[in-house]
Amino acid sequence: MEREAAFALLKEHAKGDVLMRHCQAVEACMRAYAHRQGQDEELWGIAGLLHDFDWDACPTPDQHPVYGAGILRQRGWPEVIVRAVLSHGNSTGVPRESAMEKTLFAVDELSGLVTAVALVRPTKSLSDMDASSVRKKMKDKRFAATVSRDDILQGAQELGVDLDQHIGFVIEALKPVAAQLGLKP
Repeated sequence: MEREAAFALLKEHAKGDVLMRHCQAVEACMRAYAHRQGQDEELWGIAGLLHDFDWDACPTPDQHPVYGAGILRQRGWPEVIVRAVLSHGNSTGVPRESAMEKTLFAVDELSGLVTAVALVRPTKSLSDMDASSVRKKMKDKRFAATVSRDDILQGAQELGVDLDQHIGFVIEALKPVAAQLGLKP
């Protein structure tokens, strides 16, 4: 199990840059949380990179991520990755049990919101952003309307972390990959 193979699978199925960037953002957050918790950064990063790989290729959105889990199993990916992918969506009925699964759920929507907030800032940068600026945009339901605020709140709760600290951690985790996300460092 290597990042190169995971990235190749993502590229094979992703149709656009938006999905590629999102998966890379989630990967960065997963690696940062794994490091913080003394866990396997490669494993957690790969789970983040692959969590939505099937989104563009999925026959219908309601089949995601079950569709992708089938592909992962077919290609011999470890069950720990398959389970993390399945548990990151509430619709699958797969409960989040491990720290990796809970973290993947917690960073998925939040990393998208943080990236969106940075993109509308005059600086297009994470360097001058803090949790309060993300919380402010989070209140505006029209801004990044597809991002589930409920999932963000539930994710922080399942991780057992303060929401502002979680947002701040995600901001910091994304800084090293800012250029890959279309942001200024």
